[in-house]
Amino acid sequence: MATKKTETSPPPSESSVERPVPVEKPAPPPDGGLRAWLQVAGAFFLFFNSWGVINSFGVYQTYYETTLLASYSASSIAWIGTVQGFLLLMAGIVVGPIFDRGYLRTLIATGTFLVVFGLMMTSLAGQDKYYQVFLAHGITVGIGCACAFLPSVAIVATYFTTKRALATGITAAGGSIGSVIYPIVFHKLINPLGFPWTTRIIGFIALAGLLFSLLTMRLRVPPPKTTRSLLDKTAFRDPGFILISLGLFLAFIGLYFPFFYLPTYLSTALHSSSNTAFYSIAIINAASVFGRILSGLLADKLGSVNTILPMSLATAILAFAWLGIHNIAGIIVFTILYGFTSGGIVSLPTTILVSLTADMRVLGTRMGMCFSVAGLGLLIGNPIAGALLDLHNAEFWKGQVFAAVMVLAGAALFVALRGLLYRRGRGWKV
Repeated sequence: MATKKTETSPPPSESSVERPVPVEKPAPPPDGGLRAWLQVAGAFFLFFNSWGVINSFGVYQTYYETTLLASYSASSIAWIGTVQGFLLLMAGIVVGPIFDRGYLRTLIATGTFLVVFGLMMTSLAGQDKYYQVFLAHGITVGIGCACAFLPSVAIVATYFTTKRALATGITAAGGSIGSVIYPIVFHKLINPLGFPWTTRIIGFIALAGLLFSLLTMRLRVPPPKTTRSLLDKTAFRDPGFILISLGLFLAFIGLYFPFFYLPTYLSTALHSSSNTAFYSIAIINAASVFGRILSGLLADKLGSVNTILPMSLATAILAFAWLGIHNIAGIIVFTILYGFTSGGIVSLPTTILVSLTADMRVLGTRMGMCFSVAGLGLLIGNPIAGALLDLHNAEFWKGQVFAAVMVLAGAALFVALRGLLYRRGRGWKV
């Protein structure tokens, strides 16, 4: 009797076995090469046309006080520039997550439009039309600069490892160079061409630089598949993140006091010429270029936290030393040294945040959170220091002491951060 064979199904083929979809991991940073350095060039012009535009507000402040908005107080006019800087940093809490989701070019395109559109609308503002200038030059340009600024520091960090601080320093130098060039352009053109065309030409220069960034910059780290919230809640449980954020908040309260009030000090307290007062801002920003680049070189060798410590302490010491300087030659030396040391405080936080962030996909979010806290310091610092001044009697010492103490307090928190990282076993180079 024949036995009935049991039919057995063939073993599943290798192709039919369900396998988990591998998570795409980005390749290691190239740490150099044409594409990486193109990102630095593109980020340089983003900095040039964000911080460079905002730090040039001093020349507009003078023009608004004497001509376009002469019926308004200097304090009211100063809020236009202060709001610009505040929005640049504070808007990062929204811009950061947008960057993390892969919308790099959308942010650059939006920033390009808003910066140029804001400057063009400023050129059309009517006499004593404060609301027009505030909306165009303060709000529109400020938001546009925010869209350009955060991608400029976040994208470079993903392309470099051992040369990261140098690349970031070169990027940040764009802000200082813009802060030198734009005031000189305004100073040279305002008399022959008038305010409208001077502002439009600055807008066209910004357009050229921002278009270069739009054409060259590309994301390297793929965006996450899942949607993230506007905040990275794990950052609030990270003492390192809290220390760097609060340190920048305190430092930024006092850091920009000389940048805003040196011309006023020179003309009011030392009775210098108008040219000397004007070019003091160009000098301090030019010195900051070298400070940002050199601090990047040192940070690659010594560590970013190890570099920001002496830079911030030196800045605080110089701020206190300003109290004893009462001649133009001494102020010029102070301006050069202060610009140099303060440059490191501006350029190094990015690389510190990178070292504190384990997941690069939330780097933009964390940067936005940190810079928003720093932006609050920038917003309140100069108005408080300005309220402590007695311009009628040329007394600046209260504002000088306030600014110096705030920078020193920020430096103290950077020291605490260094100690925390050492206890975590991060070694000497951090």
